[in-house]
Amino acid sequence: MEKNYTYMLRCSDGTYYTGWTNSLEKRIQAHNSGNGAKYTRSRRPVELVYYEVFEEKTEAMRREAAIKKMDRRKKELLVEKQELKSDTEEKERE
Repeated sequence: MEKNYTYMLRCSDGTYYTGWTNSLEKRIQAHNSGNGAKYTRSRRPVELVYYEVFEEKTEAMRREAAIKKMDRRKKELLVEKQELKSDTEEKERE
């Protein structure tokens, strides 16, 4: 079954962009090549800082809408949690 992702990017100007896709790697490449969202075209390069995986497209779209309603501090907390999780997983592999 195809996976769906809700993701957050940090743009070169420090702002965040949130979207959803069923191909995370291709979507990030599209954003960085200027073929992504209009918002990110003038704010490249962008960096993936957060994502969640969903089975259903509607779940990913719903989560995207919820994140877009969050204030900047709440978005930063999501990013911090993702970074902590990544750091922990990396240390466990060592």
